[in-house]
Amino acid sequence: MAQANTGGFKRSAFQRAAGRWTMVALVALATSTLGAAAWADGDRGGRWGHAGMSGPGPFGPGLFGGPPERIERGVDRMLDRVQATDAQRAQVKQIALAAASDLKAQREAGRGLFERNMQLFSAPVVDANAAEQLRQQMLAQHDQSSRRVLQAMLEISRVLSPEQRATLAQQMKDHRRHAGPPHDAPSPAR
Repeated sequence: MAQANTGGFKRSAFQRAAGRWTMVALVALATSTLGAAAWADGDRGGRWGHAGMSGPGPFGPGLFGGPPERIERGVDRMLDRVQATDAQRAQVKQIALAAASDLKAQREAGRGLFERNMQLFSAPVVDANAAEQLRQQMLAQHDQSSRRVLQAMLEISRVLSPEQRATLAQQMKDHRRHAGPPHDAPSPAR
């Protein structure tokens, strides 16, 4: 690199542009990782899926996000479809509310990671080791959240009968077919 009269190094326009693009790519990567973690937690920024059941499986992570009243309504709508008993409703609501409480705490921890991410990537020089450590923490937080969703889904599966679960699975399949192909599905040949 050419040395300027001040004794410092002069960066070319290409190097400055590459640095900006690197920063944009790193922020996008971190944001997408946090977005995936938020999705797993059911945090849709106020947009909830039909009957609070968006996401994979008959119960979906969306069932475990939002205020308690919304969670209870989502559980009621889901269980109306399978003619659940009052006892089943009470158990499933208890499971969903406990999971929602745990996931809310995890989301708040994830927000702290996001703030650290923004501080890290807005520094004059990005510390690659710190960025990797932060990425690992984000992945661990996402893993913890998805494990909690799975635990709640397994608990709910023990409350419902095999027939009720099959009915829910079929309804979710029908709903997905009605909603169109998944975003990652290959495009049809023209």
